[in-house]
Amino acid sequence: MAIGAGLDLALRPGTAYGFICSCGNSNCGCGTTCCAGYTEFCCSVNGGYNYCPTNTVMGGWWKADNSSYCGGPRYYMDCNATCGCTTGCGNGFNFCSTDCDGTNCGCGPNGCNSYLTGCLQFRYGQCNQDVECMGRIVCRVVACVPPWEVDPSCTTANAQDDGTAQQNEPCWTSAFPTPRPPPCNSPATNCQTISMAPTGDGNGYGILTSFGKLFAYGDFPNDGDESSAVLARPMVGIAAHPVGGYYFVAADGGIFAFGDAPFFGSMGAHPLNQPIVGMAATPSGKGYWLVAADGGIFAFGDAPFHGSMGGRPLAKPIVGMAPYSPQSGYWLVAQDGGIFSFGAPFLGSPA
Repeated sequence: MAIGAGLDLALRPGTAYGFICSCGNSNCGCGTTCCAGYTEFCCSVNGGYNYCPTNTVMGGWWKADNSSYCGGPRYYMDCNATCGCTTGCGNGFNFCSTDCDGTNCGCGPNGCNSYLTGCLQFRYGQCNQDVECMGRIVCRVVACVPPWEVDPSCTTANAQDDGTAQQNEPCWTSAFPTPRPPPCNSPATNCQTISMAPTGDGNGYGILTSFGKLFAYGDFPNDGDESSAVLARPMVGIAAHPVGGYYFVAADGGIFAFGDAPFFGSMGAHPLNQPIVGMAATPSGKGYWLVAADGGIFAFGDAPFHGSMGGRPLAKPIVGMAPYSPQSGYWLVAQDGGIFSFGAPFLGSPA
């Protein structure tokens, strides 16, 4: 104010906000949505999909309490553009030059009545902390579930802005955020195959999709699936029962037992620090384990607990597990190929 801007404000007609407001389009007035300083919902700029678009990465999140859309807390996750170069990054500045982040500043699809897209160099920083250089925010994913269930790289460090609680777009729903499926030449699976399991005699296997469709080959039993059901969370794993039947497990820890496979319990409706990513059945057929993305182990029936990676630092999240039959132990595998052995021998890893 003291070095000249104050004089401009005093002599130029209008409000101080009008003088400093920044819009995605110069034709928009300062009272329009595009000049309000908030970023557009991803479902508006990503073909209806409430997920980070291609060439973006989740950079951080905040929470708004008392949202009528979620009946409680609502979570907002910024999707920052990835950088084609590191020009501009360094010396404590974590944003690349706008010339190399592949996005353009503008308004959303409804012009001045939409929020910003590709304009703001900002990052809360609780997600993908290994990505040091990011571009501008393209859009925001909105969810009724915590961000670490959407992107396991997100931490639980909270930022708050209750002023966004009632913001909405016609495309937004309370459904769990899912990515836009890539082009797929397999209509049966829609390229959403997520796991497989062999039969005990090695003469068959079952393949599972995230929407609960089972494909059985050889002597793998076909006792039904969940492909016609409305799933609260996607399927993430399958395990064959040694004497017939099989299990599906969903990301929220819900267990679906088919055929002769007995139900021993689940993590469905229980709070989880990280989503479930896989399961394995015990050799006896009287129990099973579930594993979460943070390496937490949940044992049911006669499945022994030999330890876990829960609460311990991981370079990358856990993505699956396999049983060790001779001693009812298990291996966990991380996204980078790291192997963690519990009651089972360590034989090497590609990490």
